[in-house]
Amino acid sequence: MKKLLKGILCAALCAAVVLGVSACGKKTEKIAVYAPDGAPALSLASFLAGDEETTKAFETHIVDAETIQTYVTGKSPKADLCILPVNAAAKALGTGETYQMLGAVTHGNLYFLKDADAAKALPDLTAENIAEVLPGKSLGVIQYNNVPGLTLRVVLEKYSVAYRTVESADDREAGKVSILPCTPTTVVPATGCDYYLCPEPAATTKVGATQGKLASAGSLQELYGENGYPQAVLVAKKSLIENKAEEVKAFVASMEGAAEYLKTASASTLNALLSGKRTPGMQASFTEAQLNATVIANCSVRFVKAADCKAEVLRFLEDCRKVSDSTAIPADAFFYSPAENAL
Repeated sequence: MKKLLKGILCAALCAAVVLGVSACGKKTEKIAVYAPDGAPALSLASFLAGDEETTKAFETHIVDAETIQTYVTGKSPKADLCILPVNAAAKALGTGETYQMLGAVTHGNLYFLKDADAAKALPDLTAENIAEVLPGKSLGVIQYNNVPGLTLRVVLEKYSVAYRTVESADDREAGKVSILPCTPTTVVPATGCDYYLCPEPAATTKVGATQGKLASAGSLQELYGENGYPQAVLVAKKSLIENKAEEVKAFVASMEGAAEYLKTASASTLNALLSGKRTPGMQASFTEAQLNATVIANCSVRFVKAADCKAEVLRFLEDCRKVSDSTAIPADAFFYSPAENAL
């Protein structure tokens, strides 16, 4: 009888352990958030600074901008929530079958830099002079085939500036601006371009890192008009929206407070919040010293829900499609609708 009772007790304990591990596994399964470094990463600061009860359900990863799309593609994409360029989101996820767009996160953070050599005396680029100044010059552009390059081409078409792509900054042609596709590491004076197009906060970092050999030279947003454009968007797995609506709702609420949070957060606080989230070994796109109020404002972080910016997103993508037919226009199902759930 004693042996029987011991056997029953042992079985019960084993079952409890198994159930405990299973329950524990569910509790520790984090919602994976991915974002590229730079302005999208800054948009997460208000969320990361939130109460532990909310943030403990999430695990945040700040990654290289060149790899962000890999986290939402493939058979088992890693990202539950992801911030990525709007054109990349539309092309990879535009059917709305696996992911839906919850909102726009940034609204244009692209700025021109120029070779500050006094002998060249290059002017800042404005709506009044761009058609006269850029032809004959070389222009280095980060992510030419993504939002920066697409938006630039839209602007050049708007101001009737002829352009071509080149493999060297020395290859200039009268009457056209010669565009050199660049990487963040090649936006340096040694590359030899007259102008560069670079996102904030990396643009200000470049000015500081080159000891003023590169200088600010204008805003692409102002040339585009209409208060900028939806540049980076937040998407979520449909299964996450359906199964963890409360957690997603809390995350969206924190994103809605991002702009206000960034107005008062100190550079040291922002740096501390983000530094531990970057991929190990990855060089940060900005330093604490560059995070002043102007730079943060230039990042244009402002969360707008999908239902409120759908028309703007579609208009921007249609503009991009005119200069690149590879631009995809997403289906209506791509845009999360409040009627579908209670977010």
